[in-house]
Amino acid sequence: MTNLTALEFLDPQAQPVSPAAINVIYGDEPFLKRQVLATIQQRILGDAPEVAATTFEGATAVWRNIADELATLSLFGAGKPRMVVVDAADSRGPQGQESFLGRSRHLLEAYTAQPAASGVLVLIVQTWPANTRLFKALTKTGLQIAARAPQQSGRGAKGVDEKAIEQWIVQWAQSQHRIVVASSAARILLQLVGPHFGLIDQELAKLALFVTSETPVTDQLVEQVTGGWQSKTMWEVLAAAANGEAAVALEHLDHLLHSGQHPNALFGQISWSLRRFATATQCFQPPRNSSPESIANALQAALQQAGVRDWPKGNLRSSATQLKQLGSARAKQLLTWLLEADLALKGSHANIHRARFVLEQLFLKMSKAAKS
Repeated sequence: MTNLTALEFLDPQAQPVSPAAINVIYGDEPFLKRQVLATIQQRILGDAPEVAATTFEGATAVWRNIADELATLSLFGAGKPRMVVVDAADSRGPQGQESFLGRSRHLLEAYTAQPAASGVLVLIVQTWPANTRLFKALTKTGLQIAARAPQQSGRGAKGVDEKAIEQWIVQWAQSQHRIVVASSAARILLQLVGPHFGLIDQELAKLALFVTSETPVTDQLVEQVTGGWQSKTMWEVLAAAANGEAAVALEHLDHLLHSGQHPNALFGQISWSLRRFATATQCFQPPRNSSPESIANALQAALQQAGVRDWPKGNLRSSATQLKQLGSARAKQLLTWLLEADLALKGSHANIHRARFVLEQLFLKMSKAAKS
């Protein structure tokens, strides 16, 4: 059938896409996964409360039981197909057992050739490689939806497609929260929150309390409601860390943690900003003229390619100074550092008291002292 992004599938202005016999929702954006799953369920089962999907956990799911569900007519479904969901289908079991997808791939490949007419299968996974037989088969007969932040396309384009997210903010605010958000306000909201769709939705819900359906959300309102002291402090943390001022960054971090902020939530914003520095490093083209002004201009051009904007005024210049402070060697290691931090926060340092150590260690690596 087709391969879509979550934003395309959820677009209220697009022609609704009907679910297939086998559907896959993949990616790292949990909010978009939930919205896509809810939309698939509504299009299959409607709004009847007595009809619900059957959900299996991937770590313990057995294909035989799933196949039985798919082949069984729904008792209360009034002729509608039975919907079966396998959540976290690519996750291993608690003792490291092979995932449902790993155990059942050959059975799924066989099922794609002749799926049951009485059931609809939905697989929810984190990763979904395009070079597998299953992906290629479902490109023809299934529905595969990427639930992640949209990426820039085109030659030389890298990073998150911020314009697409800004358009989504405007549409989502109108369709779900019944408020009008100006495009400039959507841009500011994205800059403050980052490309985290669940957090954006929460902020839109808060903004809806301050306006009517006829009153648009302005730039000033976003800055007042979303850009409170915690957001301001978060930007101060990032600025201090990127400037190499580890002591200042750690002081602000301590303030945020004592206010109840979770290290994992803070890491999402930190990671988004630093990934853009990493992308800018890849885009940087050394100028022929090695004067400080030429280097600064080349750094700003690379940052713009990576998605950094000159908002507030002077942000590009200060970001170029920060990237120069980091230096080429450390900037090239940013993605590795972020991956190590992400794995630690999800594993050995998942405890909130140990998690702060991961962020502190990251800031120390970026400090002026570490550079020397």
